Amino acid sequence: MSDHVHVRLSQGLSVSAEGELVEHSRCRCGATFTKVFDADGGKAEGPAPS
Repeated sequence: MSDHVHVRLSQGLSVSAEGELVEHSRCRCGATFTKVFDADGGKAEGPAPS
């Protein structure tokens, strides 16, 4: 008997009404996943180092 490992395939990104970044993904088995990133909790990005 084999074990199933979920492989998360990206289904896209969206922005919630609260301004959060929402990542949508799914597995070939039909399972779906949503990951929410809080935009207010992080530090602001600065210019890229050259």
